[in-house]
Amino acid sequence: MAQDRLQKILAHAGVASRRAAEELILAGRVSVNGKVMSELGARADPERDKIELDGKRITAENLVYYVVHKPRAMVTTLSDPEDRPTIAELLGDVPERVYPIGRLDFHTSGALLVTNDGALAEALLHPKRGVKKTYVAKLDKSPDTQQLQALRLGVTLDDGYKTQAASVVVLREEDGHPWLEITISEGKNRQIHRMAEAVGLRVMRLVRTVFAGIDAGGLRPGQLRPLGEDEVDTLRHTYLGILPAKPAPRAAPRQKGARDGARTKTPTQATRVRPASKPREEPSTSASRVRPVSERMSADRGASERVRPAAAKQSSATREAEPANRRSTGMHAAETLEEGQRSMRRTGVAPKRANPGGKSSGRR
Repeated sequence: MAQDRLQKILAHAGVASRRAAEELILAGRVSVNGKVMSELGARADPERDKIELDGKRITAENLVYYVVHKPRAMVTTLSDPEDRPTIAELLGDVPERVYPIGRLDFHTSGALLVTNDGALAEALLHPKRGVKKTYVAKLDKSPDTQQLQALRLGVTLDDGYKTQAASVVVLREEDGHPWLEITISEGKNRQIHRMAEAVGLRVMRLVRTVFAGIDAGGLRPGQLRPLGEDEVDTLRHTYLGILPAKPAPRAAPRQKGARDGARTKTPTQATRVRPASKPREEPSTSASRVRPVSERMSADRGASERVRPAAAKQSSATREAEPANRRSTGMHAAETLEEGQRSMRRTGVAPKRANPGGKSSGRR
């Protein structure tokens, strides 16, 4: 974090207002990293430097924001030398040290913001921001058209300052006293009273209903409420340029019957149609792997070469065995013929003789 003025750091930490923090520095009660700082130009880094007040380290408080319905007959300061009622009497239940943003006159009631966010308070009070403030004023008499037009276009105050354009709307009239709604974007001292006096009118009752878009609706005089998260985000974004934090994504609703730890499909995932995918191929193995043609031909040649010696051995053995087979077959035939002739002689049957000419010996 960049360095900042010491009195500003003390004010942001809720120690005191900026003016009171300056007095603390000048009194030598503030030190940075063990060194006493007694000049208003001193700067420090609240995240890296050790800042102490009367020997106690200063730590930033949580930022809080409230809107108070300030009652009449009360000053908007935390203390008053005249011992008049102060806004501090309404903040006793707020644990943080907060201070009002701007002021309302002693006899003016209505919406008043209090916070310990010094950066936002400074931005809301800066004239260049043009923060809008809406009042409801009860006048002593009814204004004519020229007076209303002058209030809308801008009037010259008693000190010579000309006010900027304002929104002026007549709300109603009670017993000859009109109620006007006036919206301005300036913050001069007693500006509504002085604007009315510049056109010959007098304010009898004044209530501020809205400040920077925040109203005190529903609050009785003397009551307060914390600002909602949306209200704070709008203020910080509008006047500090800080974007609201993004909310954490919500978990998908658990479907009925879903097991613990099982991932629940969102409606989009459940209805999504996926394109048809190709069938999954099983890992190739040595038995099912399809080999290239060249590889198969090479393998076939190798197999034929391995088979060829065995076939040659078988052919050689067959050739060697053929003469022996033929000899054994011839001997068997001769033995059979001789046995037949012996049998015919025992039975008295003369054996037939072979016809050498191949001619038939039968009678014609």
